[in-house]
Amino acid sequence: MNLLRPIAATTVIAAATALTACGGSDTDTTTAPRISTAYELPGDRVYPEGIAADARTGATYVGSYTTGAIYRAAAGATRAEVFLPEGADGRTTANGLKVDQAGRLWVTDSTKGVSVYDTGTRALLATFTVPGAEPRFVNDLAITPDGTAYLTDSIRSLIYRVTPDQVTKGGTAELPTAFDLSSTLAARAAGGFGLNGIVADPSGKYLLVVDMPTGELYRVALTPNSSTPIHKVSLRGGDAQNGDGLDLSGTTLRVVHNRTNTLTRWTLSDDYGTATREAVLTDAALSIPTTMVYVGDKALVAASQFDKGGPMGPGTPGPFSVLAVDGI
Repeated sequence: MNLLRPIAATTVIAAATALTACGGSDTDTTTAPRISTAYELPGDRVYPEGIAADARTGATYVGSYTTGAIYRAAAGATRAEVFLPEGADGRTTANGLKVDQAGRLWVTDSTKGVSVYDTGTRALLATFTVPGAEPRFVNDLAITPDGTAYLTDSIRSLIYRVTPDQVTKGGTAELPTAFDLSSTLAARAAGGFGLNGIVADPSGKYLLVVDMPTGELYRVALTPNSSTPIHKVSLRGGDAQNGDGLDLSGTTLRVVHNRTNTLTRWTLSDDYGTATREAVLTDAALSIPTTMVYVGDKALVAASQFDKGGPMGPGTPGPFSVLAVDGI
């Protein structure tokens, strides 16, 4: 994530919690608030950005955009602990996080690349850096069932790829490019921000990636010789503008819209070529949400508070927390 340019907090929708059912009906349905605090994050400069869940243990990990610190909360905990301190391994910011099936934690650093850690020992296993000197912003990542990681570069409009063999080899290596979407995305100014959240479908056939400023969603085919390697998903009932983190469960896609304090739920067609918006939840209490992960029957959402500091300007932040959202 990263909003890149400051905006006034007054531009954020400060509505009461509203869950609107979309699915083909013209009738809006509003329910009671569904947002609560899942757990607190220690520190006064956290500005959380990424969140990931370890399916084996139920623990979740959260990264600080402003310091690079990583926090861990055990299942059921009301307060997280510091897992990796700020500045660990030279990291000064943390964006996307994922825990793979082998229990390794992946952490992206926007200007450097991605680091992989053992969640048991906290040892650094491998580091992958962005080649060249041109501007870059390594943002979010997804991991396919075979253990391959795909990462978005929001400035270069690239998707990088890291294979399981490269992680096993360890050490430091450059990030290889898997897909170049620069000619696919709408034109933007040099250094403009674009690709953000990314997820992989359960079969490992597709990636879904959002272009944050335009609100467009793209399906990227991972199978060789696909006739449509990059396909613009047909969005019905809305768009994914300001789309940041994505969460995919089967054919249910959830999108985090940062600037507007909104979460949306979509139903995808079997080929992931069409998405129909089913529900919208907007509330200022989401505090500029950046990413989410679905655990159990609730969405855990990183409430960045970027309108109070971090990349968006001065303010009075805190306390920082991860929110639990029920019903989206």
